[in-house]
Amino acid sequence: MAEFVPGQTALVVHVPEAEAVVSAWRRRFDSSAALGVPAHVTVLYPFLDADRVDAEVVAALGEVFAAHDAFEARFSTCGRFPDVIYLAPDPDGPFRELTEAVAARWPEAPPYGGRFEDVMPHLTVAEGVAPDVQDMIEADLAGRLPVITRVRAVALETYDGALWKETASFPLG
Repeated sequence: MAEFVPGQTALVVHVPEAEAVVSAWRRRFDSSAALGVPAHVTVLYPFLDADRVDAEVVAALGEVFAAHDAFEARFSTCGRFPDVIYLAPDPDGPFRELTEAVAARWPEAPPYGGRFEDVMPHLTVAEGVAPDVQDMIEADLAGRLPVITRVRAVALETYDGALWKETASFPLG
């Protein structure tokens, strides 16, 4: 489970269409769900600390995201990282492009702190779970997919020490 710090920010794409499919699993096995984060695909986490997100940064984020067209994504299959099961978006290219654009504009905020060479877009369903639990979750989800969403905006979420809250939203072009 992730350890969040007050003042951390994240840029995410909300996927409300996935809530009915994944919310029960996320409530049990995704630490961000208990802290107010809806089903989502992360664009960049951690982003700048909240005290650095001023009007200039907000305006720049608006410009970065407006340069990208809205797009449709399907979540038809599950994928796995060690101890994590997720829904894989198809296509994943537009999510990667959003991440790359933000990381290029703010190189001091690499995705996941630079821990991973390849950042794979995904919608986390459960974290910290053994393979047998992942198997059970995947079997449950199989008959309820695909989830289809139209990505029109990226949200800025800020952690206040108790909950993550949407503090801004940036429409895609």
